[in-house]
Amino acid sequence: MILKETLKEIVISQRNDLLSSDNGIERGELRDINLNIPYATILSGIRRSGKSTLLHQVINKMPVFYYLNFEDIRLIDFEASDFEKLDNVFHEEYGNSEDYFFDEIQNVDKWEIFVRSRLDKKKHFLITGSNASMLSKELGSRLTGRHLDIELFPFSYYEFLLLEGKKASPQTFYEYLYSGGFPEYLKFKREFILRELLMDILQRDIILRYKIRESKILIDMAIYLLTNTGREFSYHKIKVLFNLGSINTVISFISYLEDAYLFFTVPRFYYSMKKQLINAKKIYSIDNGLAAANSVLFSNDRGIVLENAVFLFLRRKYREIYYFKEKHECDFVIKDKNSIIMALQVTYLLNDDNKEREINGLLEAMSELSLNEGYIITYNEEDELNIGNKKISIVPAWKWMS
Repeated sequence: MILKETLKEIVISQRNDLLSSDNGIERGELRDINLNIPYATILSGIRRSGKSTLLHQVINKMPVFYYLNFEDIRLIDFEASDFEKLDNVFHEEYGNSEDYFFDEIQNVDKWEIFVRSRLDKKKHFLITGSNASMLSKELGSRLTGRHLDIELFPFSYYEFLLLEGKKASPQTFYEYLYSGGFPEYLKFKREFILRELLMDILQRDIILRYKIRESKILIDMAIYLLTNTGREFSYHKIKVLFNLGSINTVISFISYLEDAYLFFTVPRFYYSMKKQLINAKKIYSIDNGLAAANSVLFSNDRGIVLENAVFLFLRRKYREIYYFKEKHECDFVIKDKNSIIMALQVTYLLNDDNKEREINGLLEAMSELSLNEGYIITYNEEDELNIGNKKISIVPAWKWMS
């Protein structure tokens, strides 16, 4: 429970802070946000990826609005019953508005009850959160069919170019490859920002939230996964490596890391869902800069650095991404609307040493999945190969992503 006068003070101070903050570059997701529909728009993503800035960009178009960020330490005693009190403060201070903007609302238990009640009164909501499962749990219970989901990632290469005022080129792409896209890091270029961000996410979004006792093991596991970005892993191997008593603990830890948007797991492609579940997965990091700042070995393999960047580019557009592995291996196959639509191989440099391996892996996936065209994404090579009735486009990543 929180006093109304305290709530009023917080609402006013937060609003002033928000309106005086930098509006930043326009994010691509801004085009996807339309509040004039009877749904709650849920904007989720990793901490410090720019969710609040995007929210600010939407607010700029609103003459009257209501806003509150629940990450504020002063709101630690806020309960679901305080929403009515909050609504009164909003009306008294700013008059009538149809539009509510809430940051990190998952910190309040049963928040969805208030949101549903106002949706029924034709109000509009834009809600941000940094934990996928905690949001989805509430959304599934009371907001089924009443919400639209948008994910926000750190800056893409295109957004990086806008921020830096630069043009697409091999040189600027190389810079982006190793710096990643976290806005604060790009502004100050200090690696401690990314190291502290990782620890902040692990502590606040996982260790404290889930009351994890083996906190050092979780941290060590996160560093291990960063170091092994782009590689296969198995729950059993990690269980043995970290001397954990149960494989369920490993599964839980990795799911927490995924829910916090630190990592993505990619299954091996099978038509059988059962085989997908039991076979080894690959792990990818949310950001190259974050991985480089927290794992020395990550930066040493430029092929993996490029592969992670390609994965993130694909993941912004597609939810169902797999790797293909039979006699040969293909890095990514994309499924959209129940059909495989694309196969891609990633190599930093295509040369005599790896050309046969890369092409054979792609051709095998294309043949197995009935695709006539495939792609090899490189750092800066461009070509086209026609092998039988199969076309392979060799594309520089910096052109492909810009």
